[in-house]
Amino acid sequence: MATTRAAATKSTIQQRTNPFTMFVWEGVDKRGQKMKGTTQSRSANLLRADLRKQGINPTIVKEKKKPLFGSAGKRISALDIAVFSRQIATMLQSGVPMVQAFEILSGGQKNERMRAMLEDIRNSLSGGSTLYESLGRHPLQFDDLYRNLVRAGEGAGVLDTVLDTLATYKERIEALKGKIRKAMYYPIGIFAVAILVSSILLIWVIPQFEEVFSNFGAELPAFTMMYVHASRFMVAWWWLVFGVVIGSIFAYLAVLKRSARMRELVDRAMLRIPVVGNILHQSAIARFSRTLALTFKAGVPLVEALDICAGATGSIYYDKAIKRISNDVAVGYSLNMAMTQVGVFPHMVTQMTAIGEEAGALDTMLFKVAEFYEQEVNNAVDALASLLEPFIMVIIGVLVGGMVIAMYLPIFKLAATI
Repeated sequence: MATTRAAATKSTIQQRTNPFTMFVWEGVDKRGQKMKGTTQSRSANLLRADLRKQGINPTIVKEKKKPLFGSAGKRISALDIAVFSRQIATMLQSGVPMVQAFEILSGGQKNERMRAMLEDIRNSLSGGSTLYESLGRHPLQFDDLYRNLVRAGEGAGVLDTVLDTLATYKERIEALKGKIRKAMYYPIGIFAVAILVSSILLIWVIPQFEEVFSNFGAELPAFTMMYVHASRFMVAWWWLVFGVVIGSIFAYLAVLKRSARMRELVDRAMLRIPVVGNILHQSAIARFSRTLALTFKAGVPLVEALDICAGATGSIYYDKAIKRISNDVAVGYSLNMAMTQVGVFPHMVTQMTAIGEEAGALDTMLFKVAEFYEQEVNNAVDALASLLEPFIMVIIGVLVGGMVIAMYLPIFKLAATI
Protein backbone atom coordinates (compact mmCIF):
# COMPACT_ATOMS: atom_id res chain seq x y z
CA MET A 1 0.00 0.00 0.00
CA ALA A 2 2.80 2.37 0.96
CA THR A 3 4.66 1.45 -2.21
CA THR A 4 1.59 2.16 -4.35
CA ARG A 5 1.10 5.50 -2.62
CA ALA A 6 4.77 6.45 -3.14
CA ALA A 7 4.58 5.52 -6.84
CA ALA A 8 1.41 7.60 -7.24
CA THR A 9 3.07 10.55 -5.51
CA LYS A 10 6.11 10.21 -7.74
CA SER A 11 3.90 10.06 -10.84
CA THR A 12 2.02 13.19 -9.69
CA ILE A 13 5.29 15.09 -9.15
CA GLN A 14 6.55 14.09 -12.58
CA GLN A 15 3.28 15.26 -14.13
CA ARG A 16 3.58 18.62 -12.42
CA THR A 17 7.20 19.15 -13.40
CA ASN A 18 6.75 17.91 -16.96
CA PRO A 19 3.01 17.70 -17.73
CA PHE A 20 3.31 17.31 -21.50
CA THR A 21 4.73 14.44 -23.54
CA MET A 22 5.32 14.25 -27.27
CA PHE A 23 3.21 11.55 -28.96
CA VAL A 24 3.30 10.15 -32.49
CA TRP A 25 -0.14 9.26 -33.85
CA GLU A 26 -1.89 7.88 -36.91
CA GLY A 27 -5.58 7.88 -37.67
CA VAL A 28 -8.40 8.07 -40.23
CA ASP A 29 -10.64 11.11 -40.75
CA LYS A 30 -14.34 11.16 -41.68
CA ARG A 31 -13.50 10.90 -45.38
CA GLY A 32 -11.47 7.75 -44.79
CA GLN A 33 -8.14 9.46 -45.48
CA LYS A 34 -5.12 8.46 -43.43
CA MET A 35 -3.59 11.18 -41.25
CA LYS A 36 -0.56 11.25 -38.99
CA GLY A 37 1.40 13.71 -36.90
CA THR A 38 3.21 14.49 -33.66
CA THR A 39 1.35 16.27 -30.86
CA GLN A 40 2.06 17.15 -27.24
CA SER A 41 -0.43 15.97 -24.64
CA ARG A 42 -0.66 15.08 -20.98
CA SER A 43 -1.50 11.45 -21.80
CA ALA A 44 -2.30 9.13 -24.69
CA ASN A 45 -5.97 8.92 -23.66
CA LEU A 46 -6.37 12.71 -23.66
CA LEU A 47 -4.76 12.87 -27.08
CA ARG A 48 -7.16 10.22 -28.42
CA ALA A 49 -10.09 12.22 -27.06
CA ASP A 50 -8.77 15.44 -28.65
CA LEU A 51 -8.31 13.71 -32.01
CA ARG A 52 -11.87 12.31 -31.91
CA LYS A 53 -13.20 15.82 -31.23
CA GLN A 54 -11.45 16.90 -34.44
CA GLY A 55 -13.13 14.08 -36.39
CA ILE A 56 -10.09 11.79 -36.49
CA ASN A 57 -10.36 8.17 -35.40
CA PRO A 58 -6.91 7.36 -33.93
CA THR A 59 -5.46 3.95 -34.79
CA ILE A 60 -1.97 4.41 -33.29
CA VAL A 61 -1.00 6.70 -30.43
CA LYS A 62 2.42 6.12 -28.90
CA GLU A 63 5.02 8.15 -27.08
CA LYS A 64 7.74 9.50 -29.32
CA LYS A 65 10.93 7.55 -28.76
CA LYS A 66 13.81 9.38 -27.18
CA PRO A 67 17.13 9.39 -29.08
CA LEU A 68 19.44 6.46 -28.44
CA PHE A 69 22.52 8.53 -27.66
CA GLY A 70 21.60 11.37 -25.33
CA SER A 71 19.89 14.49 -26.56
CA ALA A 72 19.42 14.64 -30.29
CA GLY A 73 19.36 17.76 -32.39
CA LYS A 74 21.90 20.30 -33.35
CA ARG A 75 23.31 22.98 -31.09
CA ILE A 76 21.03 25.94 -30.39
CA SER A 77 22.53 28.84 -32.30
CA ALA A 78 22.18 32.58 -31.83
CA LEU A 79 20.13 32.65 -35.04
CA ASP A 80 17.70 30.15 -33.49
CA ILE A 81 17.29 32.54 -30.54
CA ALA A 82 16.71 35.45 -32.95
CA VAL A 83 13.97 33.52 -34.78
CA PHE A 84 12.42 32.47 -31.46
CA SER A 85 12.43 36.10 -30.25
CA ARG A 86 10.62 37.24 -33.37
CA GLN A 87 8.04 34.45 -33.08
CA ILE A 88 7.27 34.96 -29.38
CA ALA A 89 7.07 38.75 -29.84
CA THR A 90 4.59 38.32 -32.72
CA MET A 91 2.43 35.96 -30.66
CA LEU A 92 2.38 38.23 -27.61
CA GLN A 93 1.51 41.23 -29.79
CA SER A 94 -1.37 39.15 -31.23
CA GLY A 95 -2.73 38.53 -27.72
CA VAL A 96 -1.68 34.87 -27.35
CA PRO A 97 -1.06 34.01 -23.65
CA MET A 98 2.61 33.46 -22.91
CA VAL A 99 2.36 29.85 -21.71
CA GLN A 100 0.29 28.92 -24.75
CA ALA A 101 2.76 30.73 -27.03
CA PHE A 102 5.63 28.64 -25.67
CA GLU A 103 3.51 25.49 -26.06
CA ILE A 104 2.85 26.33 -29.72
CA LEU A 105 6.51 27.12 -30.43
CA SER A 106 7.86 24.01 -28.69
CA GLY A 107 5.40 21.80 -30.57
CA GLY A 108 6.65 23.09 -33.92
CA GLN A 109 10.34 22.60 -33.25
CA LYS A 110 12.30 20.00 -35.23
CA ASN A 111 15.47 20.58 -33.20
CA GLU A 112 15.07 18.39 -30.10
CA ARG A 113 17.33 20.59 -27.98
CA MET A 114 15.39 23.72 -28.86
CA ARG A 115 12.11 21.94 -28.17
CA ALA A 116 13.31 20.67 -24.78
CA MET A 117 14.48 24.16 -23.81
CA LEU A 118 11.16 25.79 -24.76
CA GLU A 119 9.25 23.08 -22.88
CA ASP A 120 11.35 23.71 -19.79
CA ILE A 121 10.68 27.47 -20.00
CA ARG A 122 6.94 26.81 -20.48
CA ASN A 123 6.86 24.51 -17.44
CA SER A 124 8.69 27.13 -15.39
CA LEU A 125 6.17 29.78 -16.47
CA SER A 126 3.30 27.43 -15.61
CA GLY A 127 4.78 27.07 -12.13
CA GLY A 128 4.50 30.82 -11.53
CA SER A 129 7.99 32.04 -12.49
CA THR A 130 8.52 35.20 -14.50
CA LEU A 131 9.97 35.00 -18.01
CA TYR A 132 13.20 36.57 -16.71
CA GLU A 133 13.54 33.81 -14.10
CA SER A 134 12.62 31.10 -16.61
CA LEU A 135 15.19 32.28 -19.14
CA GLY A 136 17.80 32.28 -16.38
CA ARG A 137 17.61 28.48 -16.40
CA HIS A 138 19.38 28.60 -19.78
CA PRO A 139 22.23 31.14 -19.44
CA LEU A 140 24.16 29.81 -22.46
CA GLN A 141 21.32 30.67 -24.83
CA PHE A 142 20.05 33.80 -23.04
CA ASP A 143 22.89 36.04 -21.88
CA ASP A 144 22.79 38.86 -19.31
CA LEU A 145 21.81 41.39 -21.98
CA TYR A 146 18.81 39.36 -23.11
CA ARG A 147 17.58 38.56 -19.61
CA ASN A 148 18.03 42.10 -18.27
CA LEU A 149 16.06 43.55 -21.17
CA VAL A 150 13.30 41.00 -20.61
CA ARG A 151 13.22 41.94 -16.93
CA ALA A 152 12.95 45.63 -17.85
CA GLY A 153 10.17 44.85 -20.34
CA GLU A 154 8.23 42.81 -17.79
CA GLY A 155 8.56 45.59 -15.21
CA ALA A 156 7.34 48.26 -17.63
CA GLY A 157 4.58 46.11 -19.15
CA VAL A 158 6.04 46.31 -22.66
CA LEU A 159 7.47 42.81 -22.95
CA ASP A 160 6.19 42.27 -26.50
CA THR A 161 7.89 45.47 -27.68
CA VAL A 162 11.16 44.56 -25.93
CA LEU A 163 11.15 41.07 -27.45
CA ASP A 164 10.51 42.53 -30.90
CA THR A 165 13.44 44.93 -30.39
CA LEU A 166 15.60 42.04 -29.17
CA ALA A 167 14.71 40.04 -32.29
CA THR A 168 15.81 42.93 -34.51
CA TYR A 169 18.98 43.32 -32.46
CA LYS A 170 19.83 39.61 -32.71
CA GLU A 171 19.18 39.58 -36.46
CA ARG A 172 21.41 42.61 -37.00
CA ILE A 173 24.22 41.23 -34.85
CA GLU A 174 24.08 37.82 -36.55
CA ALA A 175 24.13 39.49 -39.99
CA LEU A 176 27.19 41.44 -38.89
CA LYS A 177 28.89 38.29 -37.58
CA GLY A 178 28.09 36.58 -40.87
CA LYS A 179 29.86 39.35 -42.77
CA ILE A 180 32.93 38.99 -40.54
CA ARG A 181 32.97 35.21 -40.97
CA LYS A 182 32.71 35.68 -44.72
CA ALA A 183 35.71 38.00 -44.68
CA MET A 184 37.76 35.53 -42.60
CA TYR A 185 36.73 32.13 -43.93
CA TYR A 186 36.72 32.83 -47.65
CA PRO A 187 40.51 33.21 -48.09
CA ILE A 188 41.20 30.46 -45.54
CA GLY A 189 38.97 28.05 -47.46
CA ILE A 190 40.62 28.90 -50.79
CA PHE A 191 44.13 28.42 -49.36
CA ALA A 192 43.11 25.12 -47.77
CA VAL A 193 41.86 23.83 -51.15
CA ALA A 194 45.05 25.02 -52.85
CA ILE A 195 47.24 23.22 -50.28
CA LEU A 196 45.12 20.05 -50.61
CA VAL A 197 45.44 20.07 -54.41
CA SER A 198 49.20 20.69 -54.13
CA SER A 199 49.55 17.79 -51.71
CA ILE A 200 47.68 15.46 -54.07
CA LEU A 201 49.97 16.48 -56.93
CA LEU A 202 53.09 15.96 -54.84
CA ILE A 203 52.06 12.55 -53.46
CA TRP A 204 50.40 10.90 -56.49
CA VAL A 205 51.04 12.81 -59.72
CA ILE A 206 54.68 13.92 -59.65
CA PRO A 207 56.01 10.40 -58.75
CA GLN A 208 54.36 9.12 -61.96
CA PHE A 209 56.09 11.81 -64.01
CA GLU A 210 59.41 11.07 -62.27
CA GLU A 211 59.14 7.40 -63.22
CA VAL A 212 58.47 8.34 -66.85
CA PHE A 213 61.40 10.78 -66.97
CA SER A 214 63.82 8.28 -65.40
CA ASN A 215 63.25 5.90 -68.36
CA PHE A 216 64.66 8.52 -70.72
CA GLY A 217 67.88 8.81 -68.69
CA ALA A 218 68.01 12.57 -69.24
CA GLU A 219 69.03 15.02 -66.52
CA LEU A 220 66.05 16.88 -65.11
CA PRO A 221 66.03 20.68 -64.80
CA ALA A 222 66.81 22.15 -61.36
CA PHE A 223 63.31 23.61 -61.09
CA THR A 224 61.79 20.18 -61.70
CA MET A 225 64.20 18.50 -59.27
CA MET A 226 63.07 20.91 -56.55
CA TYR A 227 59.52 19.58 -56.85
CA VAL A 228 60.75 15.99 -57.22
CA HIS A 229 62.61 16.26 -53.89
CA ALA A 230 59.51 17.81 -52.31
CA SER A 231 57.42 14.96 -53.73
CA ARG A 232 59.80 12.32 -52.34
CA PHE A 233 59.62 13.94 -48.93
CA MET A 234 55.81 14.04 -49.01
CA VAL A 235 55.55 10.42 -50.16
CA ALA A 236 57.85 9.27 -47.34
CA TRP A 237 56.61 11.56 -44.57
CA TRP A 238 53.07 12.60 -45.54
CA TRP A 239 51.70 11.18 -42.29
CA LEU A 240 54.14 13.30 -40.29
CA VAL A 241 53.32 16.48 -42.24
CA PHE A 242 49.56 16.07 -41.83
CA GLY A 243 50.03 14.99 -38.20
CA VAL A 244 52.05 18.12 -37.43
CA VAL A 245 49.54 20.38 -39.20
CA ILE A 246 46.47 18.85 -37.51
CA GLY A 247 48.27 18.63 -34.15
CA SER A 248 49.31 22.29 -34.39
CA ILE A 249 45.72 23.35 -35.10
CA PHE A 250 44.36 21.38 -32.13
CA ALA A 251 47.18 22.60 -29.86
CA TYR A 252 46.52 26.21 -30.90
CA LEU A 253 42.77 25.86 -30.22
CA ALA A 254 43.44 24.19 -26.85
CA VAL A 255 45.84 26.92 -25.74
CA LEU A 256 43.46 29.60 -27.03
CA LYS A 257 40.63 28.08 -25.00
CA ARG A 258 42.60 27.82 -21.75
CA SER A 259 44.83 30.93 -21.86
CA ALA A 260 43.27 34.38 -21.53
CA ARG A 261 46.67 35.93 -22.31
CA MET A 262 46.86 33.98 -25.58
CA ARG A 263 43.35 35.09 -26.57
CA GLU A 264 44.29 38.70 -25.92
CA LEU A 265 47.48 38.42 -27.99
CA VAL A 266 45.58 36.87 -30.90
CA ASP A 267 42.84 39.50 -30.59
CA ARG A 268 45.35 42.36 -30.71
CA ALA A 269 47.20 40.74 -33.61
CA MET A 270 43.97 40.37 -35.59
CA LEU A 271 43.13 44.03 -35.04
CA ARG A 272 46.51 45.02 -36.54
CA ILE A 273 46.06 43.07 -39.79
CA PRO A 274 45.61 45.51 -42.71
CA VAL A 275 42.02 45.77 -44.01
CA VAL A 276 40.82 42.84 -41.84
CA GLY A 277 41.80 44.68 -38.65
CA ASN A 278 39.81 47.72 -39.78
CA ILE A 279 36.74 45.53 -40.34
CA LEU A 280 37.09 44.05 -36.84
CA HIS A 281 37.44 47.55 -35.32
CA GLN A 282 34.30 48.76 -37.10
CA SER A 283 32.40 45.62 -36.16
CA ALA A 284 33.27 46.01 -32.45
CA ILE A 285 32.17 49.67 -32.47
CA ALA A 286 28.90 48.80 -34.23
CA ARG A 287 28.09 46.03 -31.75
CA PHE A 288 29.00 48.21 -28.76
CA SER A 289 26.87 51.12 -30.01
CA ARG A 290 23.81 48.99 -30.81
CA THR A 291 23.99 47.04 -27.54
CA LEU A 292 24.43 50.15 -25.40
CA ALA A 293 21.61 51.96 -27.25
CA LEU A 294 19.28 49.00 -26.77
CA THR A 295 20.00 48.54 -23.05
CA PHE A 296 19.86 52.28 -22.31
CA LYS A 297 16.58 52.65 -24.20
CA ALA A 298 15.10 49.80 -22.15
CA GLY A 299 15.81 51.72 -18.94
CA VAL A 300 18.89 49.81 -17.74
CA PRO A 301 21.20 52.13 -15.72
CA LEU A 302 24.20 53.34 -17.73
CA VAL A 303 26.90 51.67 -15.62
CA GLU A 304 25.06 48.35 -15.67
CA ALA A 305 24.45 48.74 -19.42
CA LEU A 306 28.18 49.30 -19.99
CA ASP A 307 29.02 46.17 -18.00
CA ILE A 308 26.62 44.20 -20.23
CA CYS A 309 28.10 45.73 -23.40
CA ALA A 310 31.66 44.75 -22.46
CA GLY A 311 31.06 41.14 -23.43
CA ALA A 312 29.07 41.94 -26.57
CA THR A 313 31.81 43.45 -28.76
CA GLY A 314 33.53 40.16 -29.62
CA SER A 315 36.93 41.71 -28.85
CA ILE A 316 39.00 41.41 -25.66
CA TYR A 317 40.71 44.71 -26.51
CA TYR A 318 37.38 46.57 -26.60
CA ASP A 319 36.12 44.55 -23.64
CA LYS A 320 38.88 45.98 -21.43
CA ALA A 321 38.34 49.49 -22.78
CA ILE A 322 34.59 49.39 -22.05
CA LYS A 323 35.19 48.09 -18.51
CA ARG A 324 37.46 51.09 -17.94
CA ILE A 325 34.74 53.37 -19.33
CA SER A 326 32.25 51.78 -16.92
CA ASN A 327 34.57 52.46 -13.97
CA ASP A 328 35.06 56.10 -15.04
CA VAL A 329 31.30 56.65 -15.47
CA ALA A 330 30.69 55.08 -12.05
CA VAL A 331 32.88 57.74 -10.38
CA GLY A 332 31.17 60.64 -12.15
CA TYR A 333 32.67 61.10 -15.62
CA SER A 334 30.37 61.73 -18.55
CA LEU A 335 30.19 58.91 -21.08
CA ASN A 336 31.84 60.83 -23.92
CA MET A 337 34.68 61.96 -21.62
CA ALA A 338 35.28 58.36 -20.49
CA MET A 339 35.22 57.14 -24.11
CA THR A 340 37.71 59.82 -25.12
CA GLN A 341 40.11 58.85 -22.33
CA VAL A 342 40.44 55.19 -23.40
CA GLY A 343 41.49 56.29 -26.88
CA VAL A 344 39.96 53.41 -28.86
CA PHE A 345 36.87 55.11 -30.30
CA PRO A 346 37.02 57.41 -33.37
CA HIS A 347 36.36 61.12 -32.91
CA MET A 348 32.98 60.85 -34.66
CA VAL A 349 31.74 58.28 -32.14
CA THR A 350 32.71 60.34 -29.09
CA GLN A 351 31.22 63.52 -30.61
CA MET A 352 27.94 61.79 -31.48
CA THR A 353 27.84 60.45 -27.92
CA ALA A 354 28.45 63.95 -26.52
CA ILE A 355 25.62 65.38 -28.64
CA GLY A 356 23.31 62.57 -27.55
CA GLU A 357 24.08 63.17 -23.86
CA GLU A 358 23.50 66.91 -24.15
CA ALA A 359 20.23 66.49 -26.10
CA GLY A 360 18.95 63.66 -23.88
CA ALA A 361 18.83 61.33 -26.89
CA LEU A 362 21.81 59.08 -26.25
CA ASP A 363 20.08 55.92 -27.48
CA THR A 364 19.04 57.59 -30.76
CA MET A 365 22.58 58.80 -31.47
CA LEU A 366 24.09 55.43 -30.63
CA PHE A 367 21.65 53.68 -32.97
CA LYS A 368 22.80 56.03 -35.74
CA VAL A 369 26.44 55.25 -34.96
CA ALA A 370 25.67 51.52 -35.09
CA GLU A 371 23.91 51.82 -38.44
CA PHE A 372 26.81 53.84 -39.88
CA TYR A 373 29.47 51.33 -38.82
CA GLU A 374 27.38 48.32 -39.84
CA GLN A 375 27.18 49.81 -43.32
CA GLU A 376 30.93 50.47 -43.21
CA VAL A 377 31.53 46.80 -42.37
CA ASN A 378 29.33 45.69 -45.27
CA ASN A 379 31.22 47.94 -47.69
CA ALA A 380 34.62 46.87 -46.30
CA VAL A 381 33.81 43.15 -46.60
CA ASP A 382 32.67 43.58 -50.20
CA ALA A 383 35.84 45.55 -50.97
CA LEU A 384 37.98 42.91 -49.26
CA ALA A 385 36.42 40.14 -51.34
CA SER A 386 37.18 42.09 -54.53
CA LEU A 387 40.73 42.76 -53.32
CA LEU A 388 41.42 39.16 -52.36
CA GLU A 389 40.21 37.51 -55.56
CA PRO A 390 43.20 38.49 -57.77
CA PHE A 391 45.61 37.88 -54.87
CA ILE A 392 44.18 34.40 -54.30
CA MET A 393 44.40 33.63 -58.01
CA VAL A 394 48.09 34.56 -57.96
CA ILE A 395 48.76 32.31 -54.96
CA ILE A 396 46.93 29.37 -56.55
CA GLY A 397 48.74 30.03 -59.83
CA VAL A 398 52.11 29.94 -58.08
CA LEU A 399 51.34 26.77 -56.08
CA VAL A 400 49.60 24.69 -58.74
CA GLY A 401 50.93 26.36 -61.87
CA GLY A 402 54.52 26.00 -60.62
CA MET A 403 54.08 22.24 -60.34
CA VAL A 404 52.57 22.00 -63.82
CA ILE A 405 55.49 23.95 -65.29
CA ALA A 406 58.00 21.80 -63.38
CA MET A 407 56.45 18.62 -64.83
CA TYR A 408 56.40 19.92 -68.39
CA LEU A 409 59.90 21.46 -68.45
CA PRO A 410 61.62 18.08 -69.06
CA ILE A 411 59.22 17.39 -71.94
CA PHE A 412 60.16 20.72 -73.55
CA LYS A 413 63.86 19.93 -73.00
CA LEU A 414 63.53 16.50 -74.61
CA ALA A 415 61.64 17.96 -77.55
CA ALA A 416 64.43 20.53 -78.08
CA THR A 417 67.13 17.81 -78.22
CA ILE A 418 65.29 15.63 -80.73
